[in-house]
Amino acid sequence: MSKKNNENENTETSEEMKEPTSTSTTQSNPGGSKEHGVLYLGIDLGTSRTSVSASNGVRETVASYVGYPKDVVSRKLLKRDVLFGDEALDKRLSLEFYRPLAHGVIDCSEGDKADVKGNLRAARDLIAEIIRRSQPRKDELVYAVIGVPAQASIHNKEAIIKAAKETVDSVMLCSEPFSVAYGLDMLDDVLVIDIGAGTTDLCRMHGTMPEETDQITVTYAGDFVDNELTKLVQESHPEAQFTINMIKSIKEKHSNVSNDMPPANIELPVNGKPTPFDITNEMRTACNAIVPPIVEGLGKLVASFDPEFQERLKNRVLLAGGGSQIKNLDVAIEEYMKSHLGGGKVLRIEEAMYGGANGALKIAHDMPEEYWEKLK
Repeated sequence: MSKKNNENENTETSEEMKEPTSTSTTQSNPGGSKEHGVLYLGIDLGTSRTSVSASNGVRETVASYVGYPKDVVSRKLLKRDVLFGDEALDKRLSLEFYRPLAHGVIDCSEGDKADVKGNLRAARDLIAEIIRRSQPRKDELVYAVIGVPAQASIHNKEAIIKAAKETVDSVMLCSEPFSVAYGLDMLDDVLVIDIGAGTTDLCRMHGTMPEETDQITVTYAGDFVDNELTKLVQESHPEAQFTINMIKSIKEKHSNVSNDMPPANIELPVNGKPTPFDITNEMRTACNAIVPPIVEGLGKLVASFDPEFQERLKNRVLLAGGGSQIKNLDVAIEEYMKSHLGGGKVLRIEEAMYGGANGALKIAHDMPEEYWEKLK
């Protein structure tokens, strides 16, 4: 498969996506390819998980972890040069371990030069791995739409484009909440809440491409809940021993914001001995902590919109992303909107894992071929 990587290419056109043009092929068969010899990919590049939906029908997801053997001993043990996902997480003590997509973009803005170089390498290899899992044929061109946080910087967008172009023939970026709405054909008078691990993206859709003023990104997301739960458990049970990864797994099993949620009974080691704990209150408090800032962001998008359409916006709120799987979160957001915004209706999407990737794939199909050619 021939790959292009022209260093002199102007990538600015891939950062601001043009208005999609629908085709009858896409509408009647969203999973089918509109052109032989091209594999279209929709990729949701996330802090916690990276997912792909492909025009050949393949759908894959991998935890956004990458690891490289630390030394000759670990390389002999692992028998591989790079590990991904949960396998990398499980073997992380033997690895140079990276979670390269801090806040949903390549983590290249902080740390020393070695950390930056390592994150860029890990991000490149992660993108290559998710594309490999989409099973492109050797004779196919690969055209990819990648979802990124709504307010990702130009610097981060360029880093993603550069990393992707080592593996694909043409690439464009779009905001993650926009891709979710596009995939569901909800493009008019909708407020999208896309809760990831690193960020929560809020987007106001009103029948046109969203502009910067239509989007807000906050860091009250999955990682924030993990950190809050860690603090609360440490305060309530200082004798318990645990890591942030253990807390993350516990949250994924027990997360709930309801006052009558089932008990969150868990076991944590105390001096090496498994010990039972009830962390129901801590779990509910940590999960509820993201509700006020999310509704505050929604309020800003509503208040700055045409007054004639504000009520319609509030009654079409779309809850998406991995964080949307917190039980009863849609109800909690509705209740908070009622007390602070005078009401609202929240709809949770059915496919939290692939909502962004499915939408990005639909965008890829709807893009005219000549636009892809410009990006090569």
